[in-house]
Amino acid sequence: MKTIALAGNPNCGKTSLFNILTKARQHVGNWPGVTVEKKEGILKYQGKEYTVVDLPGTYSLGAYSEDEVIARNYIVNDKPDVVINVIDATNIERNLYLTIQLLEMGAKVVIALNMMDEAENKQIEINIKELAKKLGVPVIPTVALKSKGIEELIKISISEDIKPSKIKIDYGQSINDEIEALAKTIEENANNTNFTSEWAAIKLLENDEHIKNELKVSENKSINDKLEFCNKEIEEKVGFEGEMAIVNERYSFISSLVSNIIVRKENGKETITDKIDKIVTNKFLGIPIFAVIMYILYEITFIAGAGLQDIVDGLIGSLGDSVSNMLANIGAPDILVNLIGDGVFGGVGSVLAFLPLIMVMYVLIGLLEDSGYMARAAYVMDRLMRSLGLHGKTFVSMLVSTGCNVPGIMSTRTLENKKDRMIAILINPFVSCGARLPIYALFISAFFEENQGLILFAIYATGLIVALIMGKIFSKTLFKGEASYFVMELPSYKIPSIKNVVLLMWEKAGAFIKKAGVIILPVMILLTFLSNFPVGVEPNSQESLLGIIGGVIAPIFTLAGFGTWQAGVSLLTGILAKESVVATMGLIYAGVEEGPELTTAIQSIFTPLSAISFMVMALLYTPCLVALGAIKRETNSWKWTIFAASYTFVVAWIASVLVYQVGSLLGFA
Repeated sequence: MKTIALAGNPNCGKTSLFNILTKARQHVGNWPGVTVEKKEGILKYQGKEYTVVDLPGTYSLGAYSEDEVIARNYIVNDKPDVVINVIDATNIERNLYLTIQLLEMGAKVVIALNMMDEAENKQIEINIKELAKKLGVPVIPTVALKSKGIEELIKISISEDIKPSKIKIDYGQSINDEIEALAKTIEENANNTNFTSEWAAIKLLENDEHIKNELKVSENKSINDKLEFCNKEIEEKVGFEGEMAIVNERYSFISSLVSNIIVRKENGKETITDKIDKIVTNKFLGIPIFAVIMYILYEITFIAGAGLQDIVDGLIGSLGDSVSNMLANIGAPDILVNLIGDGVFGGVGSVLAFLPLIMVMYVLIGLLEDSGYMARAAYVMDRLMRSLGLHGKTFVSMLVSTGCNVPGIMSTRTLENKKDRMIAILINPFVSCGARLPIYALFISAFFEENQGLILFAIYATGLIVALIMGKIFSKTLFKGEASYFVMELPSYKIPSIKNVVLLMWEKAGAFIKKAGVIILPVMILLTFLSNFPVGVEPNSQESLLGIIGGVIAPIFTLAGFGTWQAGVSLLTGILAKESVVATMGLIYAGVEEGPELTTAIQSIFTPLSAISFMVMALLYTPCLVALGAIKRETNSWKWTIFAASYTFVVAWIASVLVYQVGSLLGFA
């Protein structure tokens, strides 16, 4: 099966194109040996199938971050049949830097000149035929959001006529001579490489550590000596070291290439994007506006999701009653009735009842992401992050974690500095993921019906604040040193694609449902048996094995206001998966089958103050096993994994105890 790789800068429309080409035929995994997300899909066209691989969005292939290494190594080692290089038509000069690197690698490239409608709106004229001629590759104008140009792009990409471009970058005589000399030495001394000696020479002069390791330069005296000699020659003749000289010449080449191809009709008028950004990225208004937007998001989540949640509650409850009665009528064993009624419908059903809230939240988040606003959120937080000694990209990973901590932890790979990466990984679990939402929704609906959005906003904000405080502490203690600079592009605002938003929502909702079946259901089966043994005890009682285990844990949380065995067991199972907290409560609080009954049970055991204390604990304590696994893979250290699991629990316990004890002193108990 032919393979098509998609490569491009962030915010160039690559994801939209990937979704159009693959439709629902996608799956997400990890790149071999690393935990950066890998997206693959199937393109079906005229009765044939093609594999489409979505490479990480990157501005270059310089191997400064894991994303760049993955994209480059995939093209070099796996050799896709064609690389569709998606270019933002409004920023051709910047996007072409990646294009030039792809062409130098000898890849078979087809350019998708995307966002042509935005280029026209900005009165940017592009001579597409001349651009294709100069680059030596096909250039297809597209508007991915409107599916324009896609048919032609597919036809060109799957044809047998695509050949590597013969374009040759002129780095100037001085640099060209050293590239040629070093390439000759590599050819004579290196064995079995997947790349050309000329390309390897350029990468060595760019000080690419990965290629140095691949060629074992430190062990190969001939290549190492020649590299040092060539670098000295370039610095003497050009005035810059090899790396800077090559980058400078690439940009000069690009400027020369597009000089007669692109015409920008300057009209001096501010765009809508400029006008909006003057307000939302203002150094004084930016953060308050971001806070208001997120508060509105949480408020709408409850308003829009509550009605749907009630419907799902009713359906699950009715179905649970019917199945339990049927089993009882046919004389099924009590433990089987309890397993189906309490474990499946009471436990798993209690979690699935909150699916509408999760779907509404991800629709709203998708709208913000696809409109271009979330990039502004990261931008306005950069000043605050730097004041705390943190990298601006740390907040980007925190935004990713609002969906799930695992990809948030994985996204720290884009941080070049080890100090920045370690801090980002260790504070990431404090950011509330979607799996915790059922916990908050349960307690908020039970005690804070009049201020649902405000309480949810406060919970999420608390997680961010604690993360930033711990980041500051870590930057001053465990990981001293200067933070790197944060550079990011702010895309133009656009009307969100409903298709993209629905795909995001469906992906997150699907993952939630899958977890309910793969993790929560087996946990509920185990807990059902523990709650029914030893034989003869009252099911779900403190005398059961489950109650005994909970009784051992309960005293830890007495000072926090919820020192019951039920709360202890619920938090314990939450380490397996955060959704299990609600599922466990659904099981053990009187065999609950419907959301309203669980809410009533919660109201009889907790107070508003202990409910807040419990939510704070659930927000901050030890991340789930999958997140801990991601921390282990990213740090490659059991020491840091155990530290992350332990210190988050300690911080959570201190915070929840403070909430309850201070609240009690103020008379809120």
